[in-house]
Amino acid sequence: MQPVSHADLEASLMAAGSAVSASEAHGCVCGTLCADLDFSTSELAVDLLPEESTEETASALVATVTSLREGSLDGLAGGEMGFQPLLPDDEQPLADRVEALAAWCGGFLYGLGRAGADMDLPGDLGEILGDFSEISRASLQAHEGDEEGEASYLELTEFVRASVQLAFEELAPWRDRTAGQSWTRH
Repeated sequence: MQPVSHADLEASLMAAGSAVSASEAHGCVCGTLCADLDFSTSELAVDLLPEESTEETASALVATVTSLREGSLDGLAGGEMGFQPLLPDDEQPLADRVEALAAWCGGFLYGLGRAGADMDLPGDLGEILGDFSEISRASLQAHEGDEEGEASYLELTEFVRASVQLAFEELAPWRDRTAGQSWTRH
């Protein structure tokens, strides 16, 4: 299965009329995967679509979300720290990349809550999710120079990448306990 790029996902969401960005959608998929490997990509795609979507539009997005789910799961479960959040390329303006990272974290929190908001968080996950909440409000400060801003962005991106990998590993017992339970829309 071909991996879904940021640009491909963004185009698919735009074609579907979604107001959700590619980074936010990927965060949502990854948050959901951390808590529930059995989630329905159809139901998740519906969450990403506006209410007036057609069946054809929904079907196309389901296919993209299914590919995104499989690629994300491969990265998370691969055991070699191969996971990467889906963010704009480094050639994009820093402000856009910071905004995308903030949206990614917001999507992750949504997906995790969507799949299991009542879970007891093991280890440092409560603190990590608090950090993700802070990152979801991040923006580029006007006084940050390009070099300082790039360094901060890279540091945050690496923190998010490693933290999601940790969350996936730490929540394995939760996923095992809830395997096979139905995933319903809230």
